[in-house]
Amino acid sequence: MDYRKQIDEIVDLILKQDASDLHLSAGRNPIIRVSGSLIPLLKRAIITPQDMQGFIDVFLTKENKEILAKEKDADFSYNLTHARFRGHVYYSQGSPAIALRLIPRVIRSLSELNLPPILETFTRKSQGFFLVVGPIGQGKTTTLATLVEMINQSRTEHILTIEDPIEYMFESKKSIIDQREVRTDTPDFAEALTSMFREDIDVCMVGEMRDTTTMATAVTAAETGHLVLSTLHTNNAAQTIDRIIDSFPGTQQDQIRVQLASSLTGIFSQRLIPRISGGLIPAYELLINNAAVSNLIRERRTHEINTVIETSSQLGMIDMNRCLSELVRAGEITVENAYTYSTNPKSLERLL
Repeated sequence: MDYRKQIDEIVDLILKQDASDLHLSAGRNPIIRVSGSLIPLLKRAIITPQDMQGFIDVFLTKENKEILAKEKDADFSYNLTHARFRGHVYYSQGSPAIALRLIPRVIRSLSELNLPPILETFTRKSQGFFLVVGPIGQGKTTTLATLVEMINQSRTEHILTIEDPIEYMFESKKSIIDQREVRTDTPDFAEALTSMFREDIDVCMVGEMRDTTTMATAVTAAETGHLVLSTLHTNNAAQTIDRIIDSFPGTQQDQIRVQLASSLTGIFSQRLIPRISGGLIPAYELLINNAAVSNLIRERRTHEINTVIETSSQLGMIDMNRCLSELVRAGEITVENAYTYSTNPKSLERLL
């Protein structure tokens, strides 16, 4: 069986259907995700355990197979001339399963992604800590890639990306871009961040903040003259700040709170919501760090940050519920979906 050919055929279907994800596991048809909904490819044969081993042989390097055998899951990337995927293989009830996310070859602009123009201001900063947050699959990596590409096109900087695995591929333009993949180019995120201090880096994009060492080093880098961009799986700005601080032992929390208050530039939270006309459209929240926000972080009053965002639209901050209500009024999303994706439905009710 030519499994590489099978994969190529499924990839062609993914591109034709404008799908975002592919799921493979024994006992069912291949399944793709289109505009947030899972759709089985009923014209493709049901996958057998032998097929799964064939797919694994195509997707995984020898090193990744060793990681899978030891840890029971592994990240990987898969390249074709016309498509690139971020993949994850894992075990479910003793059998392997594979999830792949399509990574577009072309990095789109803010306007093409329906994101607010104010995000450009964060790409012009010489230092600081900027986070893009939200649940898995909400477009965080795509947004970060757009911001990095904006810097690449407009500034002469040395940019470093640290990823697991590398997703978007950048071509150096005005800037120099180095991309390091965890396990291939560096042991882990923390080690790559520490070594950046010896690499004359101006801008660093960290694919994910996975542990306290990575967080601490990233915040320190932002304090010491670097612009650091990263992601977290959190729901909003206030929760993001609490998550970072709470990740540290109690004896270190005051220090990280002070560092975060001074180094944070902003937090952008986004959701991809089904569009009435088809496809997905983002709804978002933007916190901009200023003197008032810094004081709230230092004084352990992060619960008041949501109110600051709601009342600071004149400063450029964006409230998620206000964004949702505007999308409803514009006929982009349904009222039901607005409530589904709101983290504060009672507040949203007052705006609709």
